[in-house]
Amino acid sequence: MGIIVQKYGGSSVATAEHIRAVAERVKRVRESGHDLVVTVSAMGKQTDRLLRLAGEVSRDPSPREIDQLLSTGELQSVALLAMALHDRGVAATSLTGPQAGMKTTGRYGSGVISGIQPGRLRGLLDEGQVAIVAGFQGVNTLGDIMTLGRGGSDTTAVALAAALGAERCEIFTDVDGIYTADPRIVPEARRIPVILPSEMAEMAWRGAKVMHPRAVELGALYGVEIHVKSSFEEGPGTIIMGGNGLEHLETRETVAGIVHDLDVSRITLTGIKTGPGTMSRVFSPLAEAGISVDVIVESAPKEGTSDVAFTVRRGDFREALRLAGEVADSLDGQVEGEEDLGKVSVVGTGMLNRPGYAARMFATLGEAGIPIRLVSTSEIQVTCVLPAGRVEEAVRVLHRDFELEERDV
Repeated sequence: MGIIVQKYGGSSVATAEHIRAVAERVKRVRESGHDLVVTVSAMGKQTDRLLRLAGEVSRDPSPREIDQLLSTGELQSVALLAMALHDRGVAATSLTGPQAGMKTTGRYGSGVISGIQPGRLRGLLDEGQVAIVAGFQGVNTLGDIMTLGRGGSDTTAVALAAALGAERCEIFTDVDGIYTADPRIVPEARRIPVILPSEMAEMAWRGAKVMHPRAVELGALYGVEIHVKSSFEEGPGTIIMGGNGLEHLETRETVAGIVHDLDVSRITLTGIKTGPGTMSRVFSPLAEAGISVDVIVESAPKEGTSDVAFTVRRGDFREALRLAGEVADSLDGQVEGEEDLGKVSVVGTGMLNRPGYAARMFATLGEAGIPIRLVSTSEIQVTCVLPAGRVEEAVRVLHRDFELEERDV
C-alpha cells in the first residue's frame, strides 16, 4: 500500500484525551498496511498563549525570537503523540520541521517552503515507523527556525505529501467537510462531497477557515488529492481533487458555496491625481509594510483625478489608513475609511460563462435591503463588501436564493 499523510489541527490535539484519540486513529490506519506521516499543530490555543507571553516580557520582540518561541508549540504536540503511539505498540518517531528536511525562505513569521529533503522520512517509513512531523515550521539558510505563517501546518502536510508521492493527504479538523455555507449561520447548508481545487482555494481566500488556500494551491500544483475530515467522528468528508472527469461537463453544479469574512475594513482615496505610476504609489507603501490588500476598485478618471478604494484586514486598518493618507496628500486628494465591514462571496467554477449570477446576487441583496459598499468579480467568484451587521443575513438569503440546500450529498 502507499503513503498517507495526515494533518491534525490544534483542536484535534487540544487535550491529552484528544491526543490519545488521534493515536487510536493513527494506529488503525497503520494496521491497514499504509505507510503513514502525521503532521500536527500546536495544542489548542497554545500559539496564542505563547504570543501573549512574548508580549508580557517584551515591548517589541524580534521576529526571529517569535519564531523560535512559536515553534515549541508544535514540538510539544509531536512528542506527546509519539508517546501515545508507543503506549499502543506503534513504532513512531517525532521530528521537528528541520529534522524532517523542511527548508524555508522569506521572512520570519511568514516563511515559504523552498524545498524538502525527505531522506530521513523515507528511512523511518522503510523501518515501519510512523513519522510525526511538526507543522508550521522549517529551517532557513542561516540554520534558524522559520515559521510558515497562517495555515502553515496545512501547507506542511500537503508539501510532504507532494515530496513523498503520497496516495492522499488527509486534513483532520473540527468539522466534517466543506459546506455550501457556514452551518452555524445556515443550518440547511449541505456538505460538498467533491470540490475542485480552484473552488476550494477561492472559498478559502474569501473567508472559509477549514483549509488555507496556500495548501490547496500547492496540492493542485503537484496533483495531491486532499481529504478534509472530522477528527471527532467518522464520515466521508470532502475530497479536493482536479476536475478531469467528464461525467458532468456543463451540467455540473456551478455555484459551490457562499462564504463570508468579517475581518474586513475599507479605505478610499478620493480625488487623487492620476497618471503613470499612480497605482504603484498607492500600493507600494502598503506592500512594504506587509499589509495585504484584497478588493480593489478604481473609478474612471475624470478631469485628471479618480477615486481608489480597497479592503484590508481590520488589524491593518490604522496603519493602512495612515500610509494611504500620506499618499493621498501627495496626490492632492483625501482619504477616508470604514472598519465595521464584512464580505460575502458566491463561488463556483464556470460562473463567467453563465450570465446572470452577479445580477442574481445583487437582486437578492437589494430585495433584502442590504447595501453594497464594493464589488469584486472574477471567472470563479462574485464578492460584495457589506456592513458587518448584515453579513449573516446576506449569507442566509443568498444560500436560499441560489437553492444550495438542494445540493445532493
